[in-house]
Amino acid sequence: MPAVQSPSKGCLMIAKPFLGDPNFERGVILLCTYNEQGSFGFVLNQVTELFLGDVLEETIYQDIPLHLGGPVEKNTLHFIHRRPDLITGGDEIMKGVFWGGDFEQAKTQLNINGLDKTDIRFFIGYSGWGGGQLENEMKEESWIVTQADSDFLFSTPPESFWREILRKMGGAYRSIAHYPIDPRLN
Repeated sequence: MPAVQSPSKGCLMIAKPFLGDPNFERGVILLCTYNEQGSFGFVLNQVTELFLGDVLEETIYQDIPLHLGGPVEKNTLHFIHRRPDLITGGDEIMKGVFWGGDFEQAKTQLNINGLDKTDIRFFIGYSGWGGGQLENEMKEESWIVTQADSDFLFSTPPESFWREILRKMGGAYRSIAHYPIDPRLN
């Protein structure tokens, strides 16, 4: 799985170890949109201590963890899933991965156990870049861009996502996966 040269809808953006932005330290972002006006996505590997039922008035019977999608508009709720047969209206952002859709269907399917928690992820907030901002970060070599499949996206535990995607990429990326968070502590 080699790196991709530039970002595009559906790619993964992996924060380099020394990015320097605490919002994205060891972050892996799924890019949902990418165009001249800007870019939008979700951090896949930052889990909050909250569950979906904590932010909804209705009862959700499964304990669905909420991820921190990014530093923008943390008062908004978003989701990605891989079950368009159960949740209609989503935007396919990569093969087999959909952003949004009918939220009522998602809640119902969760409550009747028609939808497994490994088929959906919920996010508070999102990551966003204005026009040209992400391109500047790419010129600064702040991100590694790659692709992954839906199985990897939904089955890899968030706490090991950054390391596992780099290992899977192999070569020099495999060695980056072992960089310490604070190299001064070596």
